[in-house]
Amino acid sequence: MSYDDYSGYKALRVEVAAGVARVSFDHPPINLLDATLIGELLRLGPQLESDADVRVVVLQSADPEFFIAHADVALIQRLPQDAPPAAEPSLFQQMVERFRTMPKVSIAVIEGTCRGGGSELVLSCDMRFAALGKAVLGQPEVALGILPGGSGTQRLPRLCGRGRALEIVLGCEDFPAELAERYGWVNRALPPEELGPFVERLAGRIASFPAEAIAEAKAALLAGEPPWGAGLMAEADGFNRLLALPEARARMQGFLEAGGQTRAVEAQSPLFAAAIGGS
Repeated sequence: MSYDDYSGYKALRVEVAAGVARVSFDHPPINLLDATLIGELLRLGPQLESDADVRVVVLQSADPEFFIAHADVALIQRLPQDAPPAAEPSLFQQMVERFRTMPKVSIAVIEGTCRGGGSELVLSCDMRFAALGKAVLGQPEVALGILPGGSGTQRLPRLCGRGRALEIVLGCEDFPAELAERYGWVNRALPPEELGPFVERLAGRIASFPAEAIAEAKAALLAGEPPWGAGLMAEADGFNRLLALPEARARMQGFLEAGGQTRAVEAQSPLFAAAIGGS
């Protein structure tokens, strides 16, 4: 498959070479997971999955200060408040789940801010590597009266353990790369100048191996995991119930009115507490 087959994206830049697809988020001002970026990721996932020339997918950002800020709160506000009980994982959950289950190796290279839905996307990748002194991860949804609805409540306990997952989800604080590594949120935290070369070598090494062996090895590892479906649907139902509560609506609106989703406010830490006047 040629590079031209990945043309037409507005918020993503995709380059394929030597078995590695490098996907760069390029959606100013903060790589917000809005309708545009979500729509393009929904399109990209199946395309990468079916591309026989791709063995490794590397997700990175064109903006060194923002990997992905988080999901668009204004878009969340527009979601239905009377959704029926989930019969399957949500569309967002399915989008990130594809990066976990596709017969390719997915690797996230995190520089800068990676919160909310951005964190849930990288949690769904096979591996995560973060830049020391630059990468910041967080799940701040509970501060807005909702919960991580893109698989974060399911993936964090398996990576970090229940206690640390509760600290992350309920504390709503930012975690620097070094602490995220200690908690198991990321594979390794590396100095910024070493991060790119390390992932480049790892991705290239994996991509040099037979595609069938990569796919079968990943499938075998996935087969050993407990089922995900029930947990994802419970998360989706909880998200939908909270979304309709007046306090959640007020907190989300307060966040936006305080300058949320602007570059200046997004740089604060902890983001959501600062924006809504929390401690």
